[in-house]
Amino acid sequence: MQKLFFILFFSVFGLSSASEIHPYHVGSVEFNYNSKSETFEISGKFFLDDLENALKEKYGKAVHFNSEQYKTQINNYLIKYCEEYLKLKVNNKFLKINYLGYEEDSESVNIYLESDKVIQPKKVETAVSFLYNLFDDQLNIVHIIVNGNRKSQRLNYPDRYLYQNF
Repeated sequence: MQKLFFILFFSVFGLSSASEIHPYHVGSVEFNYNSKSETFEISGKFFLDDLENALKEKYGKAVHFNSEQYKTQINNYLIKYCEEYLKLKVNNKFLKINYLGYEEDSESVNIYLESDKVIQPKKVETAVSFLYNLFDDQLNIVHIIVNGNRKSQRLNYPDRYLYQNF
């Protein structure tokens, strides 16, 4: 079943263009524990037009990816947006998540973040609600990877919490 969601996700991202209206509202967030830095490296991938619209809905002002003039404003919005719609709790302690930046192409946006240090995670809890402020059919695929052990789950709106033990 998980394989079907990965195929669907990559097919949708691979076949649509930003100018087309896509029938699916899907994103992906990965929490990958780096044992050398003792941090979670976090990345999210979303349709460019969906993220633009979610930021406009949330902050009341349109921004446009792929336009240099909006880069500072987009970074400011994404810092606040990620703080609100992404949480990480490890071993019963909330971790601060630091926004690093984003990359875009004509179809999607990748957001990069990193957690504060944490020693050997045993219990990982996440709250992911990206784009829930815009779509009531949003699907977020969440991957948590600790020491090469990957656990994945899909979160359909309004579900936002994922708990995994390692």
